[in-house]
Amino acid sequence: GVDLADGSCAHPTIPGRISPLLPANHVTMAKGTGLVHTAPAHGMEDYSVASHHQLPTDCLVDEGGFFTEAAGPELRNKNVLEEGNEAVIQMLQAAGSLLKEEKYVHSYPYDWRTKKPMIIRASKQWFVNTASVKAAAQEVLKKVKVIPTSAVNRMLDMLDRRTFWCISRQRCWGVPIPVFYQKNTGECLINSETITDVIKIVEQQGTDAWWTLPIEQLLSKEAVSKAGGHDVLDYVKGQDVLDIWFDSGTSWAHVLEGAEQRADTYLEGKDQLGGWFQSSLLTSVAARKKAPYKTLVVHGFTLGEKGEKMSKSIGNVVDPDVVINGGEDHSKDPPYGADVLRWWVAESNVFTEVLIGPVVLNAARDDINKLRNTLRFMLGNMADFNPETDSIPASEMYIVDQYMLHLLQDYGSKVTEAYKEYDYSKVVRLLQAFCSRNLSNFYFSIIKDRLYCEEEKDPKRRSCQTVLAEALDVVVRSFAPILPHLAEEVFQHLPYKKDSEGVFRTGWIKASSAWKKPGIEEAIEGACAMRDSFLGSISGKNALEYEVVIVIEPGLLFELMEALQAEETSSVSQLNEIMMASQTTLLSELPKETPADANIIKGTFLINLEGGDIREESSYKVIALPIAKAKCPRCRRYTSDSSSTPCPRCLKVIAGRGST
Repeated sequence: GVDLADGSCAHPTIPGRISPLLPANHVTMAKGTGLVHTAPAHGMEDYSVASHHQLPTDCLVDEGGFFTEAAGPELRNKNVLEEGNEAVIQMLQAAGSLLKEEKYVHSYPYDWRTKKPMIIRASKQWFVNTASVKAAAQEVLKKVKVIPTSAVNRMLDMLDRRTFWCISRQRCWGVPIPVFYQKNTGECLINSETITDVIKIVEQQGTDAWWTLPIEQLLSKEAVSKAGGHDVLDYVKGQDVLDIWFDSGTSWAHVLEGAEQRADTYLEGKDQLGGWFQSSLLTSVAARKKAPYKTLVVHGFTLGEKGEKMSKSIGNVVDPDVVINGGEDHSKDPPYGADVLRWWVAESNVFTEVLIGPVVLNAARDDINKLRNTLRFMLGNMADFNPETDSIPASEMYIVDQYMLHLLQDYGSKVTEAYKEYDYSKVVRLLQAFCSRNLSNFYFSIIKDRLYCEEEKDPKRRSCQTVLAEALDVVVRSFAPILPHLAEEVFQHLPYKKDSEGVFRTGWIKASSAWKKPGIEEAIEGACAMRDSFLGSISGKNALEYEVVIVIEPGLLFELMEALQAEETSSVSQLNEIMMASQTTLLSELPKETPADANIIKGTFLINLEGGDIREESSYKVIALPIAKAKCPRCRRYTSDSSSTPCPRCLKVIAGRGST
């Protein structure tokens, strides 16, 4: 094959025409004959070879797929893929140049919409020379925050490989390219003066004016004479429209108010790394030497529940309207509502491919129902509470209430940070963990006695109501961007915000930095460690049927527990509330009267204070003993002398109500 390079051969149908033999990398011995016909106007590889060897790229096929007059009388006006094919075969036969004819199955480009074969042809177009702006675009892109970070390298590589950008299209709709052409020479006329004139007309009449107005109203005599022409009628309007990627790629120029302004975020799928993200970057850098955005958020694609790609032609696309409002058969396609769809998006790792279908949507609905139950508990326990008049200062609260404010402050800051990073799945994880672990499983379970059994206006009760009000406010604001309808519904049911402007007009999370008290963690978490030992020792039985004895050697842990229970034995202390027993006894040594068969649970707790400066590991013992007292008919704790008589605490509350 090398010996043939730079040789020549006779054209098979045109007598006297010589065709050169040229080497090309795309021709291989592994496929075909190793010697192929080249049509520079009808294939990218052929065009590249022709460009390299300065061959003409004459196109003998028009836009309709028919041979032009230049193809000769035997082929003129014949469809290339139909009767044109037959005519070429007959011409080869007549010239004695056809060795063999057969049907051959091979790969050929088809239009994916119409499912018809395509004809590739060269045509005159408008291009942007991206080489002149590519390096600057790559440099400014490196300063853009891209989420996920892996996407930036892909976009940089795409920019590196990008050659010219063809910005013209031949379609029956679109934004016109405002160029005039000299009828005889085809020379184009476009300059600042013609553009200014067209801009004025388009501002008043829209882009359709280009198609509807005669050329005399679009092109001025002054512009023609300035360009060296004589008569406006010597010119015609261009029929090309702009590539829609140029339209969308210049959207920053219309959306951003100032020439120096940049958008906070551009959000789109990963396919836009070579599309809108790139066209927006190139036009902005070319026009004003800066990126149009500060942050790019690049998400993956949605797949079917089994991981299959969605396609309109296959008919497996999940319609958001059907998800929200339900299909024709609600038993098959139930209405999930907008919040369920939004929750599914938020909890998914949207930076990869995500799955959607009945299983994941039902799971999302269950998650929201659990959240609603948490919200319902908080709302239901604030009917008689007004934060403006009934709130308790943090310094006067129960220590466990202060601890909850501490956790709430930490939750608020972590959620805010996750939103800043566009990590919505982390927001959902933080929300679920806080509501399930900290609120429902822990706090709600220990404060029910205070909420239901203490006197209505007792500071102890108001203390936990204050926490519930703050927790409800922070939690609702934290999920409002994801579940706007649920958030607004909660605000409409707040008993103390009758004229509220709603969640979206009253700002973001308002967790006070004063709530942050790291030292409180050790006291509550130490008590919780002992509670876990106690509850584990009674194996699912009712904790109220027991009194718990806690033995801690003198030291830091004992002092922390003393802050929760000053007296030796109590049924109403903060420590007893956490233990969830009917009575708690705190001792520094094991009592001598401890039954020989008592189940003594031993454990240790590491105290870590002042950022690690104070570290002390303390051991403790927990003993669960059946309580000897009777069950109070009011609070159901075993703190009464008789099952028919309320306990001392309840008698006091009842007496207080009677006196008022």
